[in-house]
Amino acid sequence: MSRPTPLSGFPELLPADRAVEREVIATLSRTFELHGFANIETRVVEPLDRLAKGGEIDKEIYVLRRLQADETADDTGLGMHFDLTVPFARYVLENAGHLEFPFRRYQIQPAWRGERPQEGRYRQFTQADIDVVGKDELPFHHDVEVMRVMIQAVGGLPLPPLSFQINNRKLIQGFYRGLGIPDVTAAIRAIDRLDKMPPEAVIELLEEQAGATREQAERCLELATIRASDHSLVQRVQALGVDDDLLSRGLAEVATVLEGCADLVSEGHVTLEANLRIARGLDYYTGTVVEIFMEGYERLKSVGGGGRYDALADDGRTTYPGVGISFGLSRTLLPLLTEGVLAGSRPVPSAVLVALANEESRPASDRIADALRRRGIACEVAAAPQKYGRQIRYAERRGIPFVWFPATGPDRSDQVKDIRSGDQVDADTASWTPPEADLRQTIVTRSRTDPPVSEEKTE
Repeated sequence: MSRPTPLSGFPELLPADRAVEREVIATLSRTFELHGFANIETRVVEPLDRLAKGGEIDKEIYVLRRLQADETADDTGLGMHFDLTVPFARYVLENAGHLEFPFRRYQIQPAWRGERPQEGRYRQFTQADIDVVGKDELPFHHDVEVMRVMIQAVGGLPLPPLSFQINNRKLIQGFYRGLGIPDVTAAIRAIDRLDKMPPEAVIELLEEQAGATREQAERCLELATIRASDHSLVQRVQALGVDDDLLSRGLAEVATVLEGCADLVSEGHVTLEANLRIARGLDYYTGTVVEIFMEGYERLKSVGGGGRYDALADDGRTTYPGVGISFGLSRTLLPLLTEGVLAGSRPVPSAVLVALANEESRPASDRIADALRRRGIACEVAAAPQKYGRQIRYAERRGIPFVWFPATGPDRSDQVKDIRSGDQVDADTASWTPPEADLRQTIVTRSRTDPPVSEEKTE
């Protein structure tokens, strides 16, 4: 069999990098659970008509179909989900009778999009989502809560500084309505393209698609230039002289989110500011919207986002409003792993290799390994009874920091060797413990100017 060709856009991590991803997932999960969010996992596929609902979808959807299926097959019309929000909305509708509202959930699993692979954009990728969903109503304080939880969750990760940039659909809708723009939805979509098009081109879109006059379009861009992280936001928006009740409510909500999260962003690793050009083009957002950016990796665009949606899930009798944020694990981690900014401390969980004197002594070495495992120390027994020098080199290649040598006689003690320093000491399986830093795989961080610690690659 010839060597297979990698599939572009479907990342596969080598063990050390996978250890980084798993530690990040564990850290996020711990934070989400500390705030009472329950974990769920939804199925891979959804009906195509459901995947196409909820706003403008410009992603290619992977269609699921058996090779020999005919048009009457029951798997016709299924596609793989391109985010976690659409399947979550369906999950809520199907299981509403078994859920207690407001329902707080987190979900960390893959999604698929059939788009052109490039840095930060993959055909298969992992997302971490949190949402709070209510029944018929959901108080605004949950917008603040979800923002606080995600700030705390990602703030505990060894990532470059992250910027949460927020806006509010009520604010921008009310501003455009107060200006008298005929098509407010088209205006929102035009402003959402400011990161892809020059301002003059966006003005033309506002005129052509939203029916705005030149003066109205210029006022829209004036609003979009406002950025603030404190209460000065209110004065700056009010100074534009547009009066609308919806604008006032949205402005108050943005100010409340800024104030409600101020204590979490004081150290600078995570910042939060109002950025009134943030729109998020999907139609289902109705209030708070947020996008997350990573310092030094602005070329990736946002690495997360979300907001308030008041009618994403609706069964005709009951509406389930919600608010949530999605954080792109693959989008964030893969560039950092590729550049060596993050790396796993070792490619295997084992902290100890138990040496093997000969095959007859394997049961004794197995007993040592079992005793260490019962105390939570990951270890493995040498694969073959080679010379001890070769077994040490084997441990070194696998990244295992310690080698355990069983006693060679009744009057001798077991010994353990730190193969990095060369230190070797007597040891007992009932009491010896490696240093905390060596007990399990950890994440090693480097600056972008340091040489990479690993040549492990992703596809």
